[in-house]
Amino acid sequence: MRTLLVALGLFLLTGTAAAGTRGEQLYGQYCAACHGLNGEPTTIGGGPGRDQTQQQVIAPPLFDVGALAADFYLRTGYMPLPEAGSQPKRRRVRFDEGQIRALVRYVASLGGGPAIPHPHPERGDISRGQALFTDHCAGCHQIAGAGGVVTGAVPPPLYDATPTQIAEAVRIGPYVMPRFSARALPNHDLDSLIAYVEYAKHPDDPGGLALGHLGPVPEGLVAWLVAGSVLVAVCVVIGERLRRRA
Repeated sequence: MRTLLVALGLFLLTGTAAAGTRGEQLYGQYCAACHGLNGEPTTIGGGPGRDQTQQQVIAPPLFDVGALAADFYLRTGYMPLPEAGSQPKRRRVRFDEGQIRALVRYVASLGGGPAIPHPHPERGDISRGQALFTDHCAGCHQIAGAGGVVTGAVPPPLYDATPTQIAEAVRIGPYVMPRFSARALPNHDLDSLIAYVEYAKHPDDPGGLALGHLGPVPEGLVAWLVAGSVLVAVCVVIGERLRRRA
């Protein structure tokens, strides 16, 4: 029994070391060019004898982001970026599950940082989540989570975001999105917000035609268009009958 436990311990240690080595290799291949070998910020401009204020950070440091940020950016396809400085967008994920785990573990080993969250939207309240989403998110993502346009960025639709990815984005604040700490948005409120986003992906349509769930303004425009067309048609019919009687 003792021999078995020792063998199991050696196996786990070997597996962890192998994952760390694999993560380090992947990091060097795909991440180090922008984020540096040790997760330090990468800048351009400035340098010895130059104005240091002219330096421009092209990639943020990773030594304190933990597993949370690495997991979010890798699983959404936000990273690696096709071009440094461009807006991260959801793309095809470049890595398989084993590679993602190895990379996340390696980035987390660079320093302290938060772990991957485990939200529980089933414990949340959809009505409370809708109120929170309206206050904090709808201005950019629209109330239906369909995405939008703001100055300098294109907020993405949330249809493909998993509960974990939503929780990660809230805590990180990727690109121009504001970051919400656990103090600003407690975990129980975060569960409710995620519950609403999950509901908004497949909402009930008691009124019938959903019109893409674009919201009341487009729905009102369509209603006016249909009603106006009907009124014009009625006026044409009445006018034609009056003309014949005359």
